[in-house]
Amino acid sequence: MTIPAGLLLTPGAGASRESPALVTVERTLADADPPLAVRRVDFPYRLEGRRMPDRPPVAVAHLRAEAGAWAGELGVPTDRLLLGGRSYGGRMCSMAVAEGLPAAGLVLLSYPLHPPGRPEKLRVEHFGDIEVPTLFVSGDKDQFGTPEELAEHAATIPGPVTTVTLSGAHDMRGVAREKAVAEAVAAWVVTL
Repeated sequence: MTIPAGLLLTPGAGASRESPALVTVERTLADADPPLAVRRVDFPYRLEGRRMPDRPPVAVAHLRAEAGAWAGELGVPTDRLLLGGRSYGGRMCSMAVAEGLPAAGLVLLSYPLHPPGRPEKLRVEHFGDIEVPTLFVSGDKDQFGTPEELAEHAATIPGPVTTVTLSGAHDMRGVAREKAVAEAVAAWVVTL
């Protein structure tokens, strides 16, 4: 496999590109050996000052445009980029890849398998179309999906899957947790 040229990173539905977790991932990858470029991007609803997250077709189109533009700046095709994000952002990236956006892999932080308390409302229908290396980093007390639920549904992804379970809930807030998430991402990236 070719070494990734960068990571396009997106926030959860209630956050912006300035989310401490995303900033920590960027800083950690900048200091890695070798370093990996990271571009943190917001979705259209956030850029327009709205609170309600974009529907998947809008978010996926935005990701296609952002990935294409950044790949162009880096002088590589999009299949040299890792795509990912936290919660909603990671879900939208996984949908974009499942719908055919070429990528080097997916970095899914606190993937929202289902709404809290609604395990019957799964958000995994596209997993069977993901053929790239995929990293899931989640908390052991995540109300959007237990480690057991994640293992069950991640097994339907045809591409190679790595799961990392950390102590914590869905938000993974706090310097120590954010650092642990970033270190998990950095450790996975060097395996590609």
